[in-house]
Amino acid sequence: MKISTLRQSNLINKLWFSFKMRDSSNSPIVAMLYLFYRIIEPIIDPIRTFLGLYGYLWFIRDIIIYKRKAPKEKLLSLNLYPKLDERLPFTHVNPHYFFQQIWAFENVLKKRPRKHIDIASSFELSGYISTITKAVFLDLRPIDTKLDKLEVIKGDILDLPFRNGSVESLSCLHTIEHIGLGRYGDTIDPRGTIKACNELKRVLAKNGYLYLSVPIGEYRLCFNAHRIHTPEMVIQYCKDLVLVEFSVVDDEGKLHKNVNYKDYSSLRYGCGMFTLTKR
Repeated sequence: MKISTLRQSNLINKLWFSFKMRDSSNSPIVAMLYLFYRIIEPIIDPIRTFLGLYGYLWFIRDIIIYKRKAPKEKLLSLNLYPKLDERLPFTHVNPHYFFQQIWAFENVLKKRPRKHIDIASSFELSGYISTITKAVFLDLRPIDTKLDKLEVIKGDILDLPFRNGSVESLSCLHTIEHIGLGRYGDTIDPRGTIKACNELKRVLAKNGYLYLSVPIGEYRLCFNAHRIHTPEMVIQYCKDLVLVEFSVVDDEGKLHKNVNYKDYSSLRYGCGMFTLTKR
């Protein structure tokens, strides 16, 4: 395969990842195409199918080259394992999840609480936090693993197994926007996000810290994936708490630390990160 063809393949992959990351578009035509893609993608991913067919061109070429260099190596066997969508000039990163985990870890590291409890954010984050303090990871779909300072609990964010005002350090990242949509087997409830916030507020201790992240922008419901809220709506849901700091990942995937949340209400699909405390 010529170099120009490889570059073309990289471009197609880059466009694919960019396309799959889009939450919506200002263009009605692009938005309609993306809607069609989202509807059929659970059954068959046409972009991945195209990339697979396209990828076999260089895959077969690479088998021939490898066989010439190592003629005794048995390639065509039960161990054949084609991977056709990873030939990229970059590593794809979801900026929301990348930055929010760093943000939360930095905050916990600074405060060094006796115990940190995470509600359904990321088991990786809880694992990292368990290296600096005792950690609890609660999820409707818990992981099956063991670490010395990590406790894993099966639980529901709408019925947390903690006493009122008992949690001094609490995180919930990219989670509350899903509650009540049935995506993860939870009960359908249009007020799911609000109820989740109420439960987080209930268990947070006086002078404790809640690290909360949620997709922000113009409000819309993308059933059954998630809801997108304005920053003002999130502040209203947490009105009994005090906002200590706000950071954001904008529509371009860039991180902005300690900024005014009122300046980011017009995003399409940003990630708002709220540090909140109970006085």
